[in-house]
Amino acid sequence: MGAPPLLHVDGSAGVAEVRGEWTLRALTPGLADLRRRLAAVPPSARWQLGGLERLDSFGATLLWQAWGRRLPERLELAAGHRNLIEDVARAASRPLPVPPRFGVVDALVKLGVAVLALAAHLADFVRLLGQLLLDLTTLFRRPREWPLLEISANLHKVGVKAMPVTALVGFLIGVVLSYLSALQLKAFGADIFIVNILGLGVIRELGPVLVSVLVAGRSGSAMTAQLGVMRVTEEIDALAAMGISRTIRLVLPKVVALTLAMPLLVLWTSGVALFGGMVSAWIQLDLSFGFFLETLPRVVPIANLYIGLAKGAVFGLLIALVACHFGLRVAPNTESLSANTTASVVSAITLVILVDAVFAIATRSVGVPI
Repeated sequence: MGAPPLLHVDGSAGVAEVRGEWTLRALTPGLADLRRRLAAVPPSARWQLGGLERLDSFGATLLWQAWGRRLPERLELAAGHRNLIEDVARAASRPLPVPPRFGVVDALVKLGVAVLALAAHLADFVRLLGQLLLDLTTLFRRPREWPLLEISANLHKVGVKAMPVTALVGFLIGVVLSYLSALQLKAFGADIFIVNILGLGVIRELGPVLVSVLVAGRSGSAMTAQLGVMRVTEEIDALAAMGISRTIRLVLPKVVALTLAMPLLVLWTSGVALFGGMVSAWIQLDLSFGFFLETLPRVVPIANLYIGLAKGAVFGLLIALVACHFGLRVAPNTESLSANTTASVVSAITLVILVDAVFAIATRSVGVPI
């Protein structure tokens, strides 16, 4: 560690002496005071930099700006330090590059890049889906090779461990939905129709979509991150070198587990949400639990439950496929890992909402009492 940066100004002799280390690390603690002292040095002063021990580009820029962007007429400076200051002067004299204007051609180029990237994603996604179908065909011919242990472990992670958070969110959503509906229904004297609103809304739409968003953020991101880390640490390459299929051992258990767990999570969350709505209706509208449970099967056909469970299975399949797709696309660096994990969650939620719209259109006349 060298001497601290010093600036000694002798006003009577018109000399400004610079000593010590003039580097970013050494200058940072007292930089504000040093800038004020440099600004107070007379323009005609004679600068003595013979005692300067170390100088970096930051210190050279500081001196260059204090000199008014020109070398003083009277300057004592070592040759190496002079060269560095001259490099800073040349860099300061060059104009900043002007960013090019964004025109129609640039817009077309960006659109083309986006379309090609989307096509590459779709091709990889279809390739992954086809490989899974081939693996399933192989496993059905050889039942002993099913990765049952991996499927069981993934079922526990994506299903059992997700039950507390889905129950909490489902209960609160049920309470909020029931509370807001009760405020409106009270005004029209239609208190009993809260059973219809909660039953159809939760079982058919809100339950599957809510669980899918939670699972995409919780389990989908975890799947992408796990596969991405294995890509970074070259574990997937090691499996390939040993002749072990990455789709059978890594992708298939996640897809099967989430496809099986999602309908159960939808049923669990919808039940807890209905219980929360039931509690809120009892407090707000004085509707008993018995009346709620007796009315619910009459006003909400059983077809809505089947639609909700089917949505859960399809959403689980899509979330797992998207998560594994982005996990396998991770490049061996941490920046790619974070980017693909974020893209996985966003893409999964977007795809779930799009498929839910398709379900709504396809089943618009099923299970809705007129």
